Amino acid sequence: MRIGLFTDTYPPFINGVSTSVAMLKRALEQQGHTVYVVTVSNNALKHEYDEKERILKVAGIPIGIYDYRLSSIYPVTLINKMKKWNLDVIHSHTEFGVGILARLFAKQFNIPLVHTYHTLYEDYTHYITHGYFEKSSKKIVEYLTKFYCDKTANELIVPTNKIYSLFKEKYNFTKNIHIIPTGIEVDRFFEENINKKEVEMLKKKLGFKKNEFVILFVGRLAQEKNVEFLIEAQKKLVEYDDHIKLLIVGDGPDKQKYEQLAENLGLKENVIFNGKAAWQEIPIYYHASNVFATASTTETQGLTVIEAMAAGIPPLCIDDESFRGTVTDELNGRVFKNQEEYVNQVTEFYENKKMIDTYSKQARVQAEHCSSRSYALSVLEVYQRALKEKKEKTGLFTKIANFFKGE
Repeated sequence: MRIGLFTDTYPPFINGVSTSVAMLKRALEQQGHTVYVVTVSNNALKHEYDEKERILKVAGIPIGIYDYRLSSIYPVTLINKMKKWNLDVIHSHTEFGVGILARLFAKQFNIPLVHTYHTLYEDYTHYITHGYFEKSSKKIVEYLTKFYCDKTANELIVPTNKIYSLFKEKYNFTKNIHIIPTGIEVDRFFEENINKKEVEMLKKKLGFKKNEFVILFVGRLAQEKNVEFLIEAQKKLVEYDDHIKLLIVGDGPDKQKYEQLAENLGLKENVIFNGKAAWQEIPIYYHASNVFATASTTETQGLTVIEAMAAGIPPLCIDDESFRGTVTDELNGRVFKNQEEYVNQVTEFYENKKMIDTYSKQARVQAEHCSSRSYALSVLEVYQRALKEKKEKTGLFTKIANFFKGE
């Protein structure tokens, strides 16, 4: 099969969607398929094409939200090149920018369009409105999302029941919805594939002593990730025992705010801000930690939780539907509703190292079900369905046309 993946973000930019699309490309290619990627270039003036890797980058300009850039909607100069790919199916991973290009190209050349909904845009409107017109902006986002997913995509993929419910109950979505949790390359996080010397070197670099207990957070440092919850809770944990540390890996618009918060709370020595980490180094950070924590309620799935579990690191997650399909409380991780529960869970792990070992084994078992291969095979089934339905519709239209022609 010849597949086109259309996305606004792709490596070297690091975020959940970028990682997901790159992983899907590799997994599909391992199944023998030919995969092309259309994404946005870091260059605002010219397009770029890597023929060997089959990656086309459309000229784009920064929009002021993280590393995201906006491409031209329909670059006519590139259409002939894309047409020569003879795509069987298009899989879009964004509703806007390159997503609009995917929709127009699919319609013009009668190619089935599959779409994955990755981002709860209603939780991100504050970056555009800065607190003004919140209700109206959310309505606009809802309309645009429904239009793109319901009016243009042949098949829709969502990662969790949380997003399925959003489309069925709030958006009244009428087409097929396939719940396929995004997979990851779990084996790169497995303990047996980690260089222990690199882990020890990282601990030394971060200043961690042998008797210290490390809570890890990996993600964007922004309002929607609720990082202040972890920092404020750290105050109580340090009062319990100052050997408990919080390691924050990531960058974002609120980094300075969080650094100031930690300093104001007297946590400069117990909250470590690492900044961004290279993609290939991320597994080492998990293995340099004891548990993983997140208080974000805006995730569509929470891939960092799966990464932690693949590394055998028990996750502590706020009670949100995004994590329920992955984390089973008191089996492979813990689920908390408030700060008090979170603090109690951390201290329980801190006092009982054997409990960490038990949860670690179960976490790894769960993560193995989230492999990139399993994800690719499930996505391929959706592609086949889209192709079949497109063929059936085309055949029906041909029969109707022939009938009126008297054939």
